[in-house]
Amino acid sequence: MSSLRRKKVLITGSTGFIGANLTRRAIRKGADVYILIRKSSDTWRIKDKLRDVNQYQIDLYDYVGLESTILSIEPEIIYHVAAYGGNPAQKDFKGIIESNYVGTVNLVNACKKIDFELFVNTGSSSEYGIKSSPMREGDLLEPVNDYGVSKSAATLYCQSVARNEKMPIVTLRLFSPYGSYEGPNRLIPSVILDCLRGKNPKITSPASVRDFIFIEDVMDAYQKILDAREVRGEIINIGSGNQHSVGDVVDRIIELTGREVVPEIGGASKWSNEPEKWEADITKAKTLLNWEPKYDLTRGLDASVKWFRENRELYKY
Repeated sequence: MSSLRRKKVLITGSTGFIGANLTRRAIRKGADVYILIRKSSDTWRIKDKLRDVNQYQIDLYDYVGLESTILSIEPEIIYHVAAYGGNPAQKDFKGIIESNYVGTVNLVNACKKIDFELFVNTGSSSEYGIKSSPMREGDLLEPVNDYGVSKSAATLYCQSVARNEKMPIVTLRLFSPYGSYEGPNRLIPSVILDCLRGKNPKITSPASVRDFIFIEDVMDAYQKILDAREVRGEIINIGSGNQHSVGDVVDRIIELTGREVVPEIGGASKWSNEPEKWEADITKAKTLLNWEPKYDLTRGLDASVKWFRENRELYKY
């Protein structure tokens, strides 16, 4: 199935960072793309591609409407990327549960009514909680916030259905993607945009660590999963396999932009319970998907700086 050409591909969360890149990749690969959007969705990331996709305005927690939509489309491949709460500013508990857990359950149950080829659920490294070593898919899940709890529940539901009902459902558990079309309030875009404006970037905690993974590597993983065998019910980490501190990332961006700016400690509040270790074990991705990152941090940041420099008009100042 490596080719998406002429495949009916359904994408949720298409107006978000990951979903927008996935939508663009699917269009480029010749897929017949269907997107589910909410009435309130801001389509700025895919505005220039809307005429190339089939749009359905539906909320994932509206099961009746969702089932009707799925039955009318009969997608062959489903990429479930919709999520809420990954940003510390998104604190609405009801929204987190409805979007991440109820929405996933509804989508899976609606897709049970059709004969699909592959359902890819998108998980999060926030499901793991605090660990002292590289995170492995078999680790005990100990999420420390509502977002992590809701994503954990969604992942486990997908795994349960896949195994018990023998359905081709798999979860890609993403770490910290960055790159084109990422929101301006996120770390890397905000620092890049500040540097391009000659402004001192504001950061919360230079010591905080994450496993940053470039968006093109993430997209390659969504592509590679099409050819993977024996992955039904699997959960697969998608990260770089290396952690980096916020301070290191900021210093590299400043160097790549060539601007004489100095980081300022401040800005939005950070997550509580910041870990000292946040790194993916990507052994399973290498083995099952024949996938590994092509971009190290410097190369990924360099590509990001170039993209933001060329697309600054998309971001409000």
